[in-house]
Amino acid sequence: MVQRNRHWRFISGSLAFSALMVSWSVATAADQTSALPSDAKICLNCHKPQANNLRGHWESVAMKSSSIQLKVDNRAEILKFDKSKLQVLNTGEKGDVEKQLRSIKKGHEVRIEYTEKDGSKYAQVVSSKPPVKISDAEKISSGDVEKLVAQGPQKGKYTLIDSRPGPKFKEGAIPTAISLPFPQFDKMVDRLPADKNSLVIFYCSGVTCNMSPGSLQKAKKLGYTNAKVFVEGMPEWFNKHYGVTLAKDFKDAYKDMPFVLLDTRKPAAAEKGFIPGAVTFTEVDEKSLKSLPDKKMKAPIIVYDADGTENAASVAAKIAEAGYANVVVLRDGIAGWEQAKLPVATGALATKIVFVPKPKPGEIDVEEFRKYLTAIPADTILVDVRLPEEVKEGSIKGAVNIPAADIDQNLAKLPKDKKIVAYCNTGTQAEMAYHTLKAKGYTNIHFLNAKLFFDDGSVEISK
Repeated sequence: MVQRNRHWRFISGSLAFSALMVSWSVATAADQTSALPSDAKICLNCHKPQANNLRGHWESVAMKSSSIQLKVDNRAEILKFDKSKLQVLNTGEKGDVEKQLRSIKKGHEVRIEYTEKDGSKYAQVVSSKPPVKISDAEKISSGDVEKLVAQGPQKGKYTLIDSRPGPKFKEGAIPTAISLPFPQFDKMVDRLPADKNSLVIFYCSGVTCNMSPGSLQKAKKLGYTNAKVFVEGMPEWFNKHYGVTLAKDFKDAYKDMPFVLLDTRKPAAAEKGFIPGAVTFTEVDEKSLKSLPDKKMKAPIIVYDADGTENAASVAAKIAEAGYANVVVLRDGIAGWEQAKLPVATGALATKIVFVPKPKPGEIDVEEFRKYLTAIPADTILVDVRLPEEVKEGSIKGAVNIPAADIDQNLAKLPKDKKIVAYCNTGTQAEMAYHTLKAKGYTNIHFLNAKLFFDDGSVEISK
């Protein structure tokens, strides 16, 4: 009897310890989740974190699964919502929640107030960031900025200041601008002109950005009497004109993103030394413009010549005039690149432009996915995250149907030792399912970022 009691106490103790470990692991996961930043870094320049609020950039909405995807820096947050209860603010649309949500452009700053239930976030309020409020007397128009930049600071008698964080300035700034980031304003006031009656123009990331208006107020407190804000800022400038950066800054700013690099020098000069990856592009005409990536891709186009004084600016201007955004000139050219002691290639330059957009995290190659149409490997689970009524119109043989909105409630059907591949009709819900599972600890998870069409048993895939 004593031995049996001892044995029972041992089992009870083991069970208690196991329960404690499970409780600890759940609590740890919850702590890690709650420890994640609630606000994108750029939002912290003007806002303080609030409980049960997320601030970031709008990615997408899926009405079929009643889900929202918000980007908080490099992290995606998936929130569910009840259309009948959700409040949407500052969109310009009224009444219809779907129209309000769909009117928010990808990349726009958004604040989402939420509640939590069963491990999921439920959006209660979606507040699209409204344009900054600033008096007309404190504004300067795009046309006036264009005229001043064409004249230059000495003739135009102005100081143009980029209030964005330093890394953004390195990606490309308005010609003649200097960097004075709003977050470091108080430590860098020596960059302001000595004459407090001279024209000082601040700009930042567009009509909703508070950094240039904030810089304006700081400058006025310091006694500057003729300070203005170019409210539309860099987005407006990039839509019509080229930006500029230094060669060494280009190296840092674009190290993790794809781009097109154009060398505008004559081949004989360029072959003696060029930036690796550059394509020869000496003039702009109908044929050369057609060789550039589709405008919808918004590929960064970097242009350079010998030292920034030759034809790079004119080539870039013509490309921008043709409707290409994100065109940037290296204002010190290959000379600046060599001065920074960066690697130089020699010989014949490439003549064909190849631009491959960076795939999204978890995105599966279309050709690899096509193989699943014939047979799904034993170590793979193909998940159709569409609604059941959509699946009735056609599906892939062997796929498991778990609607995106319900995937966090069906984890038992998705073992973590299997490769999980999600798909839907457009890629939107599949991407949300991917991020939901990533947040639940899945590591071998992928999604198809493409459109699927089902017709009489056949499946068509298009990007």
